[in-house]
Amino acid sequence: MRVLVLGAYGVIGTRVCGALIDQGHEVVGLGRSIARAQRRLPRVKWIAHDLRQLVTVDAWHGVLVGQRFDAAVNAAGVLQDGAQDDVRAVQEAAMLALFAACDDAGIKRFVQISATRAGDAASTDFMRTKGRADEALRGSTLDWVILRPGLVVATDAYGGTALLRALAALPVVTVLAYPESRMQTVDVDDVARAVVRAVGGDVPTRQTYDLVEADSHSLRQVVGAFRAWLGLAPQRVIVVPDVVARFAGRLADLTGQLGWRSPLRTTALEETRASVVGDAEPWRRLTGAPLASLDQVLMRRPSTVQDRWFARLFLLVPVVIGVLSLFWILSGLIGFVNLDAAKRVLAASGLGDGVQSFLVVGGALVDVVLGGAILWRRQARTAAFGMIAVSVLYLMGGAIFAPHLWGDPLGPMLKVVPGMVLALLAVQLVDER
Repeated sequence: MRVLVLGAYGVIGTRVCGALIDQGHEVVGLGRSIARAQRRLPRVKWIAHDLRQLVTVDAWHGVLVGQRFDAAVNAAGVLQDGAQDDVRAVQEAAMLALFAACDDAGIKRFVQISATRAGDAASTDFMRTKGRADEALRGSTLDWVILRPGLVVATDAYGGTALLRALAALPVVTVLAYPESRMQTVDVDDVARAVVRAVGGDVPTRQTYDLVEADSHSLRQVVGAFRAWLGLAPQRVIVVPDVVARFAGRLADLTGQLGWRSPLRTTALEETRASVVGDAEPWRRLTGAPLASLDQVLMRRPSTVQDRWFARLFLLVPVVIGVLSLFWILSGLIGFVNLDAAKRVLAASGLGDGVQSFLVVGGALVDVVLGGAILWRRQARTAAFGMIAVSVLYLMGGAIFAPHLWGDPLGPMLKVVPGMVLALLAVQLVDER
């Protein structure tokens, strides 16, 4: 079969594509930015489209007509609105238009990957839009199957899974909000196998199935299991009050407006507070066996040093970005405020007063611009490279125009080097996937 997969380079979509190809299906992946996906998944045929722009039936006709798709799988999802994301457009408007367009194009089989709490009465836009799309699909003429995974556990660390690993790897104490919330997990490979069964017609159509393990765990237990998986000893848990968690969520929401997809945003916290649980029995009755438990999933994939490195570095990303931004902005502002003092540093160079002013003001302006630019997700890597380049120019300029600074007991020139290394670290850490 020729299968269209939306969100094909996501955590679930990647495994779905691989599982479908292994079963002999031809897979076409749809995503917004496909350059890296083409290199990572060369067996998938890729088409570039932004779901935010595919909110009409006519727009989908342009994607589907002539492609001869036999089935479609929706593995796309957006946690919360932000600079790069529109929850209602991606999860509701685009899906409603797609269902109608599939009917027009003769694509009858549709597999929707939803979520266990999806419904119009849910407390977040994420779950409400998922629920409304599910209801629209149920009312369509398509041969649909809705799969609702619980907390997905995968080797790929992204979003909530990445945060769980990071919390598990915290030194000294484990800090948790809502530690008694209940969680039922599911192996991402079990989700992929379920999709393959649904696409292949081995699952009764027009049915909804929760994909969760049989038993639930508290969040405290889940993080403890990940800590043991990382090979770390148990440690004390400190519970964060609800008011503190909500404040952290609001701060994370602000970073979302700059393009960062923090797993601490208010939607993620609300879904954690509400618990991630489902009904495992219908799928067990269908398949004759329960899905793998959390312990079984972790046992299948022993952790490596790469997992421990990632877990320990994950929460340092906002620290690195924040420190760099603050350092460069303050450096620039200090240059503006102490213009005369900065010019005196260049006095021995023989440069004219106008040139000195230009260098000090220009340098201060560049510092402020770079410090602000690194806060914007789409420009963070470019800004970090800019910080490295400007630092090299500062070192070269200091050697030429103010060589005495190299012997200054406070080491102003030597201290530029650690800042360059921190910017280089930021270059490597800003990837989301």
